Amino acid sequence: MSKKLPIEVVHEVRDCCLCLAAQRAARRLARRFDRAFAPLGLTNGQFSLMMSLNAPQAPTLGRLAEALAMDRTTLTAALKSLERRGLVVTRPDEKDRRARRLYLTDAGGDLLAAALPIWRREHAAIDAGFSQSDGQRLRKALRTLGAETPKGKDATP
Repeated sequence: MSKKLPIEVVHEVRDCCLCLAAQRAARRLARRFDRAFAPLGLTNGQFSLMMSLNAPQAPTLGRLAEALAMDRTTLTAALKSLERRGLVVTRPDEKDRRARRLYLTDAGGDLLAAALPIWRREHAAIDAGFSQSDGQRLRKALRTLGAETPKGKDATP
């Protein structure tokens, strides 16, 4: 049998753990946006992925995985359903045939445009629960936590 920790330690972790707090908040936000995007047949993850493809230059799979803090295998799996729906296409890079570039199709752009007002509405509702400065501080803190160090390691505050 393992030695059990005192309940005070459980409470300490519950009340102080940034990872646990971020995971709980992320799951709740994900469910909220999943429900909001459901009429479009879209998830919050698909929305974020497609928004990342709405750029002047199509990203490579590796760059997109890095930008979304995803491993390539997970990103490839997430792209498959979007490709099957004709929302995203993958093509070899013109200069380096080993690299693949990801493109949002016209149908993908149309769906993204339809999803944007939903995203804005949900964010406005969430922001209404914060003062402007609290919302800005939260976004800044999350960006800091999500940043990477120059060595490619996760940043620690």
